[in-house]
Amino acid sequence: METALDLLRQTLTSPWVYLLLFGLTAVDAIFPVVPAEAALITVTVLATGGEPNLALLLVVAALGAAAGDHLSYAVGRGGGSRKLDHSPVDSRRRAGSEWARRAVDRRGGMILVAARYVPGGRTAVTLTMGAVRYPLRSFLVFDLIGSATWACYCVLLGVFGGLAFERHPLHGILAGIGLSLAITLGLELIRWLRHRAHRHAARGTDREC
Repeated sequence: METALDLLRQTLTSPWVYLLLFGLTAVDAIFPVVPAEAALITVTVLATGGEPNLALLLVVAALGAAAGDHLSYAVGRGGGSRKLDHSPVDSRRRAGSEWARRAVDRRGGMILVAARYVPGGRTAVTLTMGAVRYPLRSFLVFDLIGSATWACYCVLLGVFGGLAFERHPLHGILAGIGLSLAITLGLELIRWLRHRAHRHAARGTDREC
């Protein structure tokens, strides 16, 4: 394991790591299975020694995320979101599309910032905003805010893992990714509980009528 970490450290000293990170964070917008968040946290944990540059990592990750979001927006604007609409009624993809449409109607651009912390939310929201032709200028502003806050969040988790487990970088990587998963699951649980409460309240109102 130490040999693998040493090899990874050597790779991180190459300028190509920035291009790789840019690509991962961009592709993650279209294919959410790409572990962009885990990759950024891992690189940050191993970068606490000085290489690669943390500030540059943050900027590259934010720009990559924004580029991917705009690509997803363009796909949605070109009609790519129809695949979501024609998914089976009980499918996870269909549920994500319907949630995104309701969220965009209620919260506008701010949902683009929040969706980054919802599993699969980023892709569904960016596709939907393209499909409903949300103004590109407003999309750009909110997307830059979301991308920057997401990149800061991941880098801070990586720094925490790197400093807390300076002598055991693997533990630091696991701690950073684990904390990220815990926060995401916690937010998803809160969202589910709120949705459940609203549904029960709606049922109570219907019974009174």
